[in-house]
Amino acid sequence: MADRPIQRIGSIKTVEAFQAYVKEVAPEIPCDSTLESGPDSPMGKPIKKGDISLGNGFCLHPMEGWDGTTDGRPSEHTIRRWKHFGLSGAKLIWGGEAVAVQPDGRANPNQIMLNESTIGDFENLHQTLVNAHRDAMGNTDGLSIGIQLTHSGRYSKPNDKKRMEPLIAFRHPVLDKRLGITDDSRTLSDSDLRRIIDSYRKAAKLAEKVGFDWVDVKHCHGYLGHELLGGHTRPGEFGGSFENRTRYLREIISAIRAETKLKIGVRVSIFDQVPYKPDPAKSVPGKLGPGIPEEYPLPYVYGFGQNKNNPLEIDLAEPILFLELLRKLDIRLVNISAASPYYNPHLSRPAFYPPSDGYQPPEDPLIGVQRHLTVVRDLKQKFQDLILVGTGYTYLQDYLPHVAQAAVRAGWVDSVGLGRMVLSYPQLPLDMIAGKPLTLKKICRTFSDCTTAPRNGLISGCYPLDDHYAKLPEAVELKVIKKPKPVAKA
Repeated sequence: MADRPIQRIGSIKTVEAFQAYVKEVAPEIPCDSTLESGPDSPMGKPIKKGDISLGNGFCLHPMEGWDGTTDGRPSEHTIRRWKHFGLSGAKLIWGGEAVAVQPDGRANPNQIMLNESTIGDFENLHQTLVNAHRDAMGNTDGLSIGIQLTHSGRYSKPNDKKRMEPLIAFRHPVLDKRLGITDDSRTLSDSDLRRIIDSYRKAAKLAEKVGFDWVDVKHCHGYLGHELLGGHTRPGEFGGSFENRTRYLREIISAIRAETKLKIGVRVSIFDQVPYKPDPAKSVPGKLGPGIPEEYPLPYVYGFGQNKNNPLEIDLAEPILFLELLRKLDIRLVNISAASPYYNPHLSRPAFYPPSDGYQPPEDPLIGVQRHLTVVRDLKQKFQDLILVGTGYTYLQDYLPHVAQAAVRAGWVDSVGLGRMVLSYPQLPLDMIAGKPLTLKKICRTFSDCTTAPRNGLISGCYPLDDHYAKLPEAVELKVIKKPKPVAKA
């Protein structure tokens, strides 16, 4: 199986053929043969856990658009995207996109920020989504809208789209080399972290004024909250023990609850792996080699949810403790992601086509999808009282509905999260629940342009399938960026 060529999902023409391929490649992926529609279908049924009620089983993941203004306001591109989120019919909107809590933690100079000067813009953004949802669904029953609050930490780019200005939680032997970090000057102190915690408090107060139902305290994808979970070697109050590594989360939650009545969710990368790089021995001009792990020290004490003696192996012991902590903190909304798209995108976002700075898939992407699904399945068995949102479904493409329905029906996951797919096909949830055939020309084929564009300083969007982006000047720039370039051999 290891030598078998990866079959593109778009080339598989029937669900029976897809099921046969899945059985051979990733046999634990569930897949229904037929789809049900309407409010009684698995995806159309409401979800209720405690005081949280959701109208159906779809969630929209937060995505960074790189298209706000330099002072943190939404642009016309941002507003259009949020309108599409409303039109999708999904009842759980996980933040719309990542919103920086302070300027030095922006992932790019055009990341939107919620503060006193931008609150009116956010009120318009929120209302745009609500109005669009009402237009699509006839009402807003069961609609829950959160906002993802974040500090980008190691991956901050507050002033220049092409220049990292990292603020790190601890020294990392592999990632520091990638970013040219050679001393402790970029390391955040405990007092720095407490100032960031206070910024979360301020942003959450404004989010409540805007009308958001809840806030997400982001702990995924290599950003600051996630990096602190792996801070085994960090000294002081925010590193070392599990209690210390979760102090940042607990103090943010305490600060938000002291001054708001907002619910709180957490999107978390539930496991890590070591950073990957393209195999230089298999790279050719115009095509980087498949991903291979960087050289790493043992024991590997720089991640979360991985075996320190074999860091390519998942270890859910601490992630289970983390979910138990969320339960004790009365947090019921948990969005399960994995690793980081910066240093191992094949784990976070299984794709056939890598971004320009990525590597060819080291495994059939269906194996990555299976990994996402089965980890959430295993956690769901232990946490029936939590609403768990799953990730990794977009790669399934034409057969996303069949797998989503099967996973929800089997109780593997509560809500199916969609990210890249809604950039090209925002109405997919609505079409599926209504029993309409999918519009095949809108289905995301994981071309990764929505990642390649921002990695090169352009706004993010679906350039291949959305005419709005295909007609922009940035589309021409993107084509130039994607032209094959010579690859140096090792």
